[in-house]
Amino acid sequence: MTVVSGMRATGKLHIGNFVTLENWVEIQNKSNENFFFVADWHALTSHYDTPEIIETSTLDIIRHYIAVGLDPEKSVLFIQSAIKEHAELYLLFGMISSVSRLERIPTYKEQINNISNKDLTNLGFLGYPVLQAADILIYKGDRVPVGEDQIYHLEFTRDIARKFNMTYKEIFPESQPIISKVPKLPGTDGRKMSKSYGNIINIETNEKELKEKILPMMTDPARKRRTDSGNPEKCPVWDYHKAFTPSQEEKDWVTKGCTTAGIGCIDCKKLLIKNMKKRLEPVWDKLANTTLQDAKNIALEGNEKARKVAEQTMKEVREAMHLKW
Repeated sequence: MTVVSGMRATGKLHIGNFVTLENWVEIQNKSNENFFFVADWHALTSHYDTPEIIETSTLDIIRHYIAVGLDPEKSVLFIQSAIKEHAELYLLFGMISSVSRLERIPTYKEQINNISNKDLTNLGFLGYPVLQAADILIYKGDRVPVGEDQIYHLEFTRDIARKFNMTYKEIFPESQPIISKVPKLPGTDGRKMSKSYGNIINIETNEKELKEKILPMMTDPARKRRTDSGNPEKCPVWDYHKAFTPSQEEKDWVTKGCTTAGIGCIDCKKLLIKNMKKRLEPVWDKLANTTLQDAKNIALEGNEKARKVAEQTMKEVREAMHLKW
């Protein structure tokens, strides 16, 4: 199978990204071909007025890819904007994309309603799923690791592939999702984790900062006092335990302690901090020993590999659409 996915260059990667990256690492060891990129063009849809953030975070994200365990020998790690064929396929897909269909995508409506500090009225933001379809299909990706909120985008990608194949020529696969085993982590305030909401925990942090983020986290509202019992399923901290606490015995301790008021929320959070620290320390060490120059060298090599595949796909597309000039 061919796997394709990417992350937007809008700043430092956070804990939600870490869980996704661990999934990618597991996938790369089972897949024939892997293309993992930094989506700097996608970042422009919401950060067009702060390009310096995109520039500084692009190589830093490659650095994080390496630190978490993506291997340039097994996966092509590259930068989206270096492969101009993405833009050409995006343009051509735009010709067969319905505006009303794009406006009905739930994530588009949700972000328009919830993000007030960014101008999201641009054509690029509306056309985000079209560019995403081009990103995937230019490598003929038949498997795409996605979170649940991206399922609708992948449905759109399949629609585009189907419409192109029926209108012109059978070229593209109908990409299928690989859903992460770990549910999507909420932000520290219980809402969706997002840099725009300011509720994230960066991957590149330390134990002190981890405590400062975790200890004030909201919990089950029913636990107003230490003696009140709670329900872990209503607590964002429990979602983090699902991702970072490997021992079933410790999870059972949290569940029993919460539901019987046998432990306080601080006890629960201290266990989480211990387990997060243990899981993240090897990544912190790798980040400390991976320079931006290391990341640049890997990206340049990955760009060349990705470009060869993208050029071949675009040759097929141009021929199918009679654009041979």
